[in-house]
Amino acid sequence: MTRDAAETRALGAALASAARPGDMISLVGDLGAGKTQFAKGFGAGLGITDTIVSPSFVLMAEYRGRLPLFHVDLYRLADAAEALAGGLIDDRQAEGVTLVEWAERLAEALPDGRLDVIIDGAGDDPRQIRIRPGIDSYDRYLELIPETPASEAER
Repeated sequence: MTRDAAETRALGAALASAARPGDMISLVGDLGAGKTQFAKGFGAGLGITDTIVSPSFVLMAEYRGRLPLFHVDLYRLADAAEALAGGLIDDRQAEGVTLVEWAERLAEALPDGRLDVIIDGAGDDPRQIRIRPGIDSYDRYLELIPETPASEAER
């Protein structure tokens, strides 16, 4: 559980040290759950000094850090076909990490090779955050979850 936005950002920053080129992080949660706060922390953990904002209107923002960060927001799209037709997932992302907000809109188009970050809660309430690797090579993220009650790992 994270109690506030700062703890959500801290969790994202801690997990970023495990990031490798080609990684995909799927962020799932209701509006206001903290997906962008997690992305801000993850970016900071990659050494990105630019301000990370939700790319809802541009659909994807790219940032430079230890690895490039491709921050995708599918909120305004209906389904995977729209996202894929719009070129939001492409070969350039193999060089960096792709964080996808509203990833559930990609449904079966999501690769198995990803880390799911599922955030439950909104408003001023604490967040339950579940971290679930899609394949074994993403287990390295689980080792970086802080010892505090910030989140829980799933297998």
